Amino acid sequence: MVRVLAVADEVVDGLLCGLAEQIAPDLVLGAGDLPFDYLETLATRSDAPCVYVPGNHDRDLSGFRRGRSGWTRAGLPAADPGPRGAVNADGRVVSVAGLRIAGLGGSIRYNGGPNQYREQAQRRRARALHRREAMAARIQTIRGRHPARVDILLTHSPAQGYGDETDAPHRGFACLIGLVRALRPQALVHGHVHPYGTRPEDLRIPYADTPTGSDGAAVSVNTVGYTVFDITPGGAGIAITRRRHGA
Repeated sequence: MVRVLAVADEVVDGLLCGLAEQIAPDLVLGAGDLPFDYLETLATRSDAPCVYVPGNHDRDLSGFRRGRSGWTRAGLPAADPGPRGAVNADGRVVSVAGLRIAGLGGSIRYNGGPNQYREQAQRRRARALHRREAMAARIQTIRGRHPARVDILLTHSPAQGYGDETDAPHRGFACLIGLVRALRPQALVHGHVHPYGTRPEDLRIPYADTPTGSDGAAVSVNTVGYTVFDITPGGAGIAITRRRHGA
């Protein structure tokens, strides 16, 4: 079992004052719109790896490449563009702390800022992610290995109709529903939608258009503030043990 500390959008001072060490997570997930040094500090204090995706208020991370000699951009040496030592899962599937995590950052396009996408553009990114994962699964099958499933879909925005809002900046992506049905993760963990004193409900995104009792679903979790949950790699759900909804 893996204990996960998921954070997004709002800095929680208590996590920097001993709570992160008390929680002792095996993995820190960043769902976007947080200072990169905050994620670095949480990972350092927890002595845990960090996986993140960018939010719409984060810097543009496109064009950076990591090679054997370090980071480059446009062929020139560059500093690590994200939180130091963290893994950017945007547009790919990564294996960290025993879990397989698919990432798709950004929000709906509303003012032309960085990490914003029209629905069609995000759908193309989602399809590319699914194709890469399907190819990796085929390779594992050819080699006689059983492909491991994706455990967590980490996004900045929610799926449309599952915890989003009606105003232009906070509409969710419809394509995330299809990505959940293609990857069948145990959970979709997102940020972006601030609760403003409410307690967002954890919603279930079914794996099928016409679900039956045996089809299952991914739980959609708004982690603005923080959420602590336990998850078993390859399992069938998560157990939330602690959380603080955002302001």
